[in-house]
Amino acid sequence: MSLIHFLISFILAYLIGAMPFGYWIGRYFFNQNLLTIGSGNIGTANTFRNLGTRAGLLVMVLDIAKGSLGALMVNLWGPAPANWWYFAVGFAAILGHTYSIYIGFKGGKAVATSVGVLLIYSPIMFFFAFAIFLSLIFISSMISVASIIGFIAVTLLAAGKSDIPLTIIALILTIFVSYRHRTNIQRIFNQTESIVPFGLVYWIRQHHAKNKQ
Repeated sequence: MSLIHFLISFILAYLIGAMPFGYWIGRYFFNQNLLTIGSGNIGTANTFRNLGTRAGLLVMVLDIAKGSLGALMVNLWGPAPANWWYFAVGFAAILGHTYSIYIGFKGGKAVATSVGVLLIYSPIMFFFAFAIFLSLIFISSMISVASIIGFIAVTLLAAGKSDIPLTIIALILTIFVSYRHRTNIQRIFNQTESIVPFGLVYWIRQHHAKNKQ
């Protein structure tokens, strides 16, 4: 792949990844601006907490899809030279989601879009990561916990399989996602982190609240 072809693919992937589905759905269907409520992010977690489960699931699917579509921009010029090129181009979609040109370079925390790129790179690893993510949400009721630990798990599994490109990329994304969740991490330690309306922690808190009444 020539440099000009790579740059075109990279720019297209960025523009796809920058599509702020959470923001659009909030503004046009709920008359809510996710940039000014909750955490101020346009991703799955803030959508779940402020617009409800259906909107959250829709945004998650769309954000995963734009990560996958962004990664596939590498195939505009033929088959990818190597599998890791999907991440080289797909990283632009991740940047686009996090710093969207459509909404003043604001965005989400890169989790679902990163998973979408992973789906193209390795479907098996994608399903492993998704299973870990859903399990951790069910246990903790916290999307932030599921996101951070999920990326750590993918990094360790990739290292165990000696998948050097994925290990390096997953480690970089783990650091990046953890940085984007730095305020969430502080709230987790302070026991003030927001939770989704399902899962073990949510049900335990609901049970305690009923007992205090």
